[in-house]
Amino acid sequence: VSLSNLQRQVIHGSDTIGMAKTDSAAAAIMRLNPNVAVETHGLRLTEENAPALVARYDVVVDGSDNFETRYAVADACASEKKPLVTAAVGRFDGSVTVLKPFETGADGKRNPSYRDLFPEAPPEGLVPSCAVAGIVGALTGVIGALEAMEAIKLITGIGEPLIGRLLLYDGLTARFDTIRYKAV
Repeated sequence: VSLSNLQRQVIHGSDTIGMAKTDSAAAAIMRLNPNVAVETHGLRLTEENAPALVARYDVVVDGSDNFETRYAVADACASEKKPLVTAAVGRFDGSVTVLKPFETGADGKRNPSYRDLFPEAPPEGLVPSCAVAGIVGALTGVIGALEAMEAIKLITGIGEPLIGRLLLYDGLTARFDTIRYKAV
């Protein structure tokens, strides 16, 4: 945990600066509800270890900050047949979608994958990092709450998850837009 994390990663506090984020987050969750079982993984998720990790869970929620991790998680979820709620934030905007490419939609066609939406990562340096661009802390709260709602819909079977739809949020205009996308 570093000082620059605190304005957008509210699970951490100034008293946890220097701690591993997994340990800080686990402690915060246990303070909120000591009856919750928290399992931490103190490692960087990679293409090699992602399949074994995601295979253990019913739903995966990704809020990672780099394309390498996003592709690794999405590919692992697809191969392990695990639904993925994935989101990204920019300086003042964010997006959320749900991926279940191992299933077909109501039209009988395969649901799209992350690679259908983003065939390849942008060139190195094109998209600035959080540290360079700066992220408004409230934006991560908005996008995180939307991700949580999508996960709840998947777990409970209620509503219509954002499968084949990318929800876009512009924090400067308080505007939501939805873009439909399909499997290629």
